[in-house]
Amino acid sequence: MAAKSEALFERAVKCIPGGVNSPVRAFGSIGGTPRFIKKAKGSHIFDVDGNEYIDYIDSWGPCILGHDHPAIREAVVKAAENGLSFGCATEIEVEMAEFICERIPSIEMIRMVNSGTEAVMSALRAARGYTGRDKIIKFAGCYHGHSDAMLVSAGSGVMTSGVPDSAGVTKGCTQDTLTAVYNDLDSVRQIMEANEGQVAAVIVEPVGANMGVVLPEEGFLQGLRDLCTKNGALLIFDEVITGFRLGFTGAQGRFGVTPDLTTYGKIIGAGMPVGAYGGRKEIMEMVSPAGPVYQAGTLSGNPIAMVAGLTQLRILYENPDIYQKLEKKGEKLYGSITEILAEKQAPCRVNHIGSLGCVFFTTESVTDYASAKTSDTKAYADYFHYMLNHGVHLAPAQFEAMFLSDAHTSEDIEKTLELVRNY
Repeated sequence: MAAKSEALFERAVKCIPGGVNSPVRAFGSIGGTPRFIKKAKGSHIFDVDGNEYIDYIDSWGPCILGHDHPAIREAVVKAAENGLSFGCATEIEVEMAEFICERIPSIEMIRMVNSGTEAVMSALRAARGYTGRDKIIKFAGCYHGHSDAMLVSAGSGVMTSGVPDSAGVTKGCTQDTLTAVYNDLDSVRQIMEANEGQVAAVIVEPVGANMGVVLPEEGFLQGLRDLCTKNGALLIFDEVITGFRLGFTGAQGRFGVTPDLTTYGKIIGAGMPVGAYGGRKEIMEMVSPAGPVYQAGTLSGNPIAMVAGLTQLRILYENPDIYQKLEKKGEKLYGSITEILAEKQAPCRVNHIGSLGCVFFTTESVTDYASAKTSDTKAYADYFHYMLNHGVHLAPAQFEAMFLSDAHTSEDIEKTLELVRNY
């Protein structure tokens, strides 16, 4: 039953473009009516019609401890008693910056912003300001937010809607964005050689998570590091998805590759609107007011978002067993789905790492954007609605990740696996 959600959507489409405030929520690629969520607790969410679901979106990743974690909620309520926003410097901003800089080896200075999109946009500007170069290399299928220069062969919602780029983005905005093939070092090398001395930075999702989950092949990330060093370009890891999720030090710690700049997103706000970019001191000191690269934000470092995020990061840092449990849960869920689909001889592939996973409806191994696009999106839509109708909330798009949280129980996972067996 989804009568209330359907009624809300009818109202929404009259005053919000597409009825939603972010494209993938519209169920555009899988059909049907989006569920309007009323509340969430632990690993479950509840819609306005009273339906309960096991949630594998986790607000698109940041709720790694589960929804409505009591310590985070208590910290937010207490902070809110002092006010919601000041537009001035606060102590909690300093505490957050110190906490990250002291624990993430690649980050010597960090700047808070309001979203992952803003973090990427600002990091690219800093890279250009530092190197004095204009061109940026990105990878087809990697999504780095909706700033103009990055909407070139993007993944995620852009893939989902069937629009490879965006109307309203001028040629001038993208002429310095060069697109390489994920997991293909030769494609990067060729672009570097063809644009010698002009590439400011290479930006990459160290684990692709916006064309579905696509893992870096052995040596790919280190190869990028070596190419950037050789050519005087900066290496930027977009860890909006992987940061503090694949381990406390994110993908860079897991794979042992050090970027020059890193971008973070909602996980450092425990789900509240926040982002950050940071890296080597000499690069970050280019940022205004310390340097000539301008970037500002009235709500950057919002005290409520900072206290929520810092509370979560402290819990993760002080309880490393959380990551060990997430690894085991990931292996149980994604590994078992792989086995079940193999037994069924289903035309599917499962990519996963830690708590991130994706079921691709294709017979091909998915290693890049082109192979991801071989997925049967109609088959995924059927699977999505089957799972939704049986109480499991997945991403409403083939090209998004599944997220496990510390709150997911063995019962949640077993119920999910049973549904896959019966599908």
